[in-house]
Order: sequence, then structure tokens, then C-alpha cells
Amino acid sequence: MSAPDVSIVIPVYNEEGILREALTELLDGLDIVRNALGAPDLRFEVIIAENGSKDRTAELAAHLATERDEVTTFSLGEANYGKALRRGILEARGTWVICEEIDLCDLDFLRRALEHLRHRDCDMVVGSKAMKGASDERPVFRRVATRVINGMLWAALDFRGTDTHGLKAFHRETLRPVVEACVIDRDLFSSELVIRAGRGGLHVLEIPIRLHEKRPPAINLVKRVPNVLRGIAKMTRVIRFGGKP
Repeated sequence: MSAPDVSIVIPVYNEEGILREALTELLDGLDIVRNALGAPDLRFEVIIAENGSKDRTAELAAHLATERDEVTTFSLGEANYGKALRRGILEARGTWVICEEIDLCDLDFLRRALEHLRHRDCDMVVGSKAMKGASDERPVFRRVATRVINGMLWAALDFRGTDTHGLKAFHRETLRPVVEACVIDRDLFSSELVIRAGRGGLHVLEIPIRLHEKRPPAINLVKRVPNVLRGIAKMTRVIRFGGKP
């Protein structure tokens, strides 16, 4: 089978309630993206990176992969968002990789990001929930949490962007060494990827997105706090001070 042009990687955890609907909506919308880009022959693959679900998500993902040729899936065997995303990126075959969220599947971000990447305006596109022009319709607690984490990344690692977690797109071969260098998994893999790309001299472009989630978070945000704090400390030690992972 020939390699696709674009790989869309979607980590999923306990998503049996929305997986089929969200994936169908995404796949059906790809023709809109092709037409908007003037690229009717653009080939996509969708990688469902299941990680440690306690419901029927893994079984449903496997079934969807038999129904649609564009879809592949794997099961990580543990609840680890970052590890699943990293593996999905490394298994991707497309020239460009899109990191999506199953509760978003933002076709407008997909189109705009590919426009920039295909015209070589940048190496990575980050969909920002916090920059001017963005619309973040999540609950206040989640919006505040995003800004608190960004503030910590600013202080600890001189990060000067507005967002690191969520939607992003990049040229696969350019970012592959950065992905392989990352040492953080779970919640902050995405942050480390964006920060390393910027510190490595790659052109990271932020574009505003509109964020309206289709369901509450699959993992309690309060329970994630200790892992986030440990991750930031580890990232600071390794990236800023050259310490061991």
C-alpha cells in the first residue's frame, strides 16, 4: 500500500460513546479539506492510538479499522496519553502529521495547518486555545488550568508561546528527531515536543482555534496535577540544565 500524504494521530481513552460518530464525521469531512486545498488526490490515514481504556474503546477502534481502509489502530495497554501519541507519530507514514483530539476533530485547523505546511511557511503548526482570536468555550476551571501551566512553562523553560497541548501539525521527517529526543510522557509529552522544537530552531507557528468539547474530560483534571508538576520539574532538569531523564 502506498504511503499517505497526511497521517492523523488520535489518542483515545474510554471514548466508546463518541468514537464512531467523531471518526465518521472526520472521515466524511476530509473531502471538504481536499477541495479547499485544491488537492483532490490528497491521501489520508487515521491512526487511533488507544491507551488503557476500561470500556469497549479498543474493540470498537479495531472494528472501525476493518470498516475503513484509511483507519489503523493499536492498543498501548496502559493509560498514557503522551506515550500513545508518541508511538502514533513514530508509526505514521505521511509526509505531514496531524495530532488531533477525538472530542475536537477540527477540520478547519486541519485545512489551515496543511496550507501552511504545504507552502513551507513553517515546520510545525500549533492550534492555540489562548492566543488572540481563539475561542475557548471550555469550563472556566479548564481555561484557568491552561494558563497556569503555560505560566509555569514560561517561568521554567522560557516558553514564549501561548499553548502547547492539543492540536498540532508538522512535517514528519523534520520533527522525528525531536519526537525521539522527548523524555516526558503522559500529559506533558505535547508540551515537551513544542518546546524542544522551538528551542531547536524550528519555525513553530501558532494559529487560533475555536474549542468546543463534545464531552467532559475522560480523566479527572485534579488527579493529573501531581503528574503535571513532576513532568515540568523533569522537563526543566533535562532541557534547561542538561540533566539525566
